[in-house]
Amino acid sequence: MDSTGGSAAVSLETVTKTYMVGEPVHALDGVDLEIPRGSYVAVMGPSGSGKSTLMNVIGCLDTPTKGTVYLDGEEVTTMSDRERTRIRGEEVGFVFQTFNLMPRLTAVENVALPLVFRGIPVGERRERATELLERVGLGDRLDHVPNELSGGQRQRVAIARALVNDPALILADEPTGNLDTETGENIMSLFEELHAEGNTVVMVTHERPVAEHAERVVHLLDGRIERIEELDAVGAEVES
Repeated sequence: MDSTGGSAAVSLETVTKTYMVGEPVHALDGVDLEIPRGSYVAVMGPSGSGKSTLMNVIGCLDTPTKGTVYLDGEEVTTMSDRERTRIRGEEVGFVFQTFNLMPRLTAVENVALPLVFRGIPVGERRERATELLERVGLGDRLDHVPNELSGGQRQRVAIARALVNDPALILADEPTGNLDTETGENIMSLFEELHAEGNTVVMVTHERPVAEHAERVVHLLDGRIERIEELDAVGAEVES
């Protein structure tokens, strides 16, 4: 790894995140990780292992206590809050377990929302959002609000919203956690399509079958990388 993060989508160099809970708690403890552009990585580990903290640091939702983070070769740890906000809005697409949709907005309005903050004209916003909803199979649900959609449909809206700014990196935190098995498999098929198109996908999950859709699994334990597992095309560990 070179000093500028090289050609990786994500590079973490000795990243530590410490919280004070009476005494110091190291949510991340000296993590070194490189995620190549166009790769598909799952992050697994028990509760409290640092999975969500790692995702927040990569996505510029949080800053490390120590260490350096690069996104697409650009150091983000020394950026101002405003600069990190720009990176989150333009370079990273987030998909959350709880969908995080605005309840009073329609599907197309939810997807178009990130474009509002970029000053994109309303007609262009709706056109882009409509294209993405059609892409995820919701072209007939454009004007439905979230409580008129199933869990799987809401997650598809969330994925379309994550893609609306054409991000360099897609971060998914337990994207199938609130879905039944069949719907979860459909969502994972969509992530596989996005990866096949060249997108970099990083996904936190506690479910082994979900992780097996990835090319690589990063196993965390007590804030450290325990091991990195390379998978073949059908989710089996590659023999070293």
